Amino acid sequence: MKIAVDAMGGDNAPQVVIEGVEKARDQYDDLEFTLYGKTEEINKYLKDTKNITIVHSDEVILGTDEPVKAIRSKKQSSMVMAAKSVKDGENDAVFSLGNTGALLAAGIFVVGRIKKVDRPALMSTLPVANENDGVLYLDSGANASAKANYLEQWATMSVFYAKEIKGIDNPTVALLNNGEEYDKGDDMHKDAYQLLSNLENINFVGNIESNEILTGKVDIIVTDGFTGNAALKAIEGTSKIIMGQLKKALTENGIVTKLGAAIVSPSLNGLREMFDTSKSGGAVLLGLKAPVVKAHGNADARAVYYTIGQIRDMLDKKIVEQVNDYYND
Repeated sequence: MKIAVDAMGGDNAPQVVIEGVEKARDQYDDLEFTLYGKTEEINKYLKDTKNITIVHSDEVILGTDEPVKAIRSKKQSSMVMAAKSVKDGENDAVFSLGNTGALLAAGIFVVGRIKKVDRPALMSTLPVANENDGVLYLDSGANASAKANYLEQWATMSVFYAKEIKGIDNPTVALLNNGEEYDKGDDMHKDAYQLLSNLENINFVGNIESNEILTGKVDIIVTDGFTGNAALKAIEGTSKIIMGQLKKALTENGIVTKLGAAIVSPSLNGLREMFDTSKSGGAVLLGLKAPVVKAHGNADARAVYYTIGQIRDMLDKKIVEQVNDYYND
């Protein structure tokens, strides 16, 4: 299995990318990597070239670049070269920590969509409060506007992923909406509810509200990219504030409070574990002809390592092939 890696994408590239790749390479002897980026920079951190090939690229797509324009004008960038290698059959999957919009554009215009899939969706795995290993959440920002049939396709594709990668026999699917009643929401969400209700191949359980996203009540949550991204950013911002205020309250209010903090610290490990998203892997662009996976721009080497394991599972379970077969039967 061959993975094309945009070594220059992300806030701390290429160091964390290479550290994560080498850890994954040492763990999985059935993986080969092609690192696209500035050879001199990559070699500063690369310790061992076993199963690793470097392809030099002078150009880098920045986080501030306009996505589609960057894909068209920076054809020798590390991201575009990695995507093209998959299109040409040289590699099996693309991995990047770089510009999300540009990676989406590279996925659509370079790698290509699966036939009969109208729009790919960005699927994230969010932490949940119960013992489940997260909820699949899409679209988390690839499509600001959507049609009801897009959500129908995203739900179908995510069920394949939940079954094969997460091992859930009959995953539950819910529609993120502003109420649980079937007639809640705008016209698009009402239409999506009806389409999802009529699908025989998914276990649709109805609407879910945003206050229950992290409860673990369902296995998959689908919505349009505007709503999905807005809710996701609200969750991220709230959790960051709560964790920051909790730390401040336990460390800046005198010696007695600090002693109390030391006592309760072991009990807070579970809370830290819940919001440690490294093990969840990256966000998957579902609906493309090959796995295209995006890790957070400030991800560390651990997150890179776990995301590569996620990509390996997708290739091993042939997720893309299963979705392709479904839409072409």
